[in-house]
Amino acid sequence: MGVRHAVVAGGGIGGLAAAVALVRRGWRVTVCERAPVLTGIGAGIVLAPNALRALDSIGLGPDVWAGDALLGPVGLRTPSGTWLSRTGAGAMSSRYGPPARAVHRGSLIDALAAALPPGVVRLGVAVTGVDDRGDTGEAGEPVVVRTSAGDLRADVVVAADGMRSVLRGQLFPRHPGLRHAGEAGWRVVLPGVGAPDRSALRSAAETWGRGERFGIVPLVDGRIYVYATATADPGTEPAGHHAELARRFGAWHDPIPALLDRLGRQNPGPVDVLHHDFYELASPLPRFHSGRVALLGDAAHAMTPNMGQGGCQAIEDAVVVAHLLADAAADVPAALAAYTKARHRRTTRISRRSRRIGELARLSHPLAVSARNLAVRATPSAVTSRALDTVLGWQPPPGAAPTVRA
Repeated sequence: MGVRHAVVAGGGIGGLAAAVALVRRGWRVTVCERAPVLTGIGAGIVLAPNALRALDSIGLGPDVWAGDALLGPVGLRTPSGTWLSRTGAGAMSSRYGPPARAVHRGSLIDALAAALPPGVVRLGVAVTGVDDRGDTGEAGEPVVVRTSAGDLRADVVVAADGMRSVLRGQLFPRHPGLRHAGEAGWRVVLPGVGAPDRSALRSAAETWGRGERFGIVPLVDGRIYVYATATADPGTEPAGHHAELARRFGAWHDPIPALLDRLGRQNPGPVDVLHHDFYELASPLPRFHSGRVALLGDAAHAMTPNMGQGGCQAIEDAVVVAHLLADAAADVPAALAAYTKARHRRTTRISRRSRRIGELARLSHPLAVSARNLAVRATPSAVTSRALDTVLGWQPPPGAAPTVRA
């Protein structure tokens, strides 16, 4: 049997991770990305221990992520600055191994793309559909992948074409698709040089108010990832992002006012503020595959960002599907059925937990907010840690990963 060909629809984090994993399993890979350039839109991403293990299994170990891990405490605060919950980085590292690292999505995209052979990624090429007649056509007949640049033939297709996946719509036309999650968010990356109170910016923290949140995450390159959320109807667009952020969060605890002031002055240089509605799949897909097509990442299980696991789960997906396709003689539909079995329950549980966290964060009535805060404060840190074990303690499939260096 010759070298088999995989076509990956989408050059985001999940698609590129799948491409790297498949190449390292001996596959010939073509990545079709509709954008004219690879980009890391989305500002920052926290690579949790589960994602770091997955990346290490495809050759992107800790040495790739130069810079400091998240060294300070991680937790929740009130607008006055009072800690509701806090977990030290040392405790997290001793429990889960590699300490989390926050990177710019552009840096992650660059690292994944650099790990691929030349010519794998085809930019400005959109996948518009697939024709998989493997069950009805002649034995060995390839999947035909329809693209804006002509047809491709493949032994397997990985649909990593995002939240509004074209291929998901083709494969599951009766699925209700996306639903609005009741929130909108802002994201921005600020320069680290000259930032206010650097000691207060060594840890990742999220502050919960009444239907509003503000998060601060130091990136490994010294910059500062800032995000905020608020309850909103779909399509609501503020007249001015800085003015809206200052109105909502300007009186919250330090260093939030100073960061917003710096954003308003845009010094040094202009800073782009991203604003977007939150969406998730209205219900889980029945499965993550159809024939010789596998769905991955947001295409398979678009979830709210409340646990910071969307990108991490896409990376896990990539490692698992490549592992199951590693055998050159593997039956592709059977391997993808095993992929669904390995990933569906886990991602569904994480998506549901993320939704529940969002529901708590969106509480706005003073009594409900007080009760929520009291419950969070009263929960022992050991209980919180155990609740994360099934998420952060994930390991790549046996034989798929070397030992991760902490």
